Amino acid sequence: MDFDVESWRTELREYREEKDEKFGVPHSSPLGPEGRREFDGIEYFEPDPDYRVEATVELDESDETVTMETTADGEQLHERAARLHFALPDQRGETAEHTLVGYRRVDQSGGSLFVPFRDKTTGQQTYPGGRYIELHYEGELEDGETFALDFNLAYNPFCAYSDAYECPLPPRENWLEIAIPAGERYED
Repeated sequence: MDFDVESWRTELREYREEKDEKFGVPHSSPLGPEGRREFDGIEYFEPDPDYRVEATVELDESDETVTMETTADGEQLHERAARLHFALPDQRGETAEHTLVGYRRVDQSGGSLFVPFRDKTTGQQTYPGGRYIELHYEGELEDGETFALDFNLAYNPFCAYSDAYECPLPPRENWLEIAIPAGERYED
């Protein structure tokens, strides 16, 4: 998937700066007053265009409900909307095929997919509960459709910053056996 890397870097930098600003504002931040005073920006991996990949959609018409455990020992119900197939290099530099499932909350209509995942950075360089990607699209998803899956946009859920939040944990089917050093980092 060809794209303008310099424009992408600029957009990513602006996105990250905007997110940092929101973390400093009470109504849009997961941080409490003390946390906002001490906050000096989210930790990120360096932008890497190799972790912006083309994903192919395989629709999931099963209507199967998936129960995701949460960080507060609760549960949330989601539906599998699509499987996203993509290729990334492994630790040896060999390209391998991978799949992540995109979900929707049971009470949500189309327009976006929720992609929670874990990888080999989870609990070491990234939040122990996993990270998320939100994929937005226009109209209806179609089988075989492709779009950019940018792991540089992977983010920590709000529960990484405050116990006041309850966040779904990625189900086992979204645990990747590779490291994805892209997106938000986590320092306890």
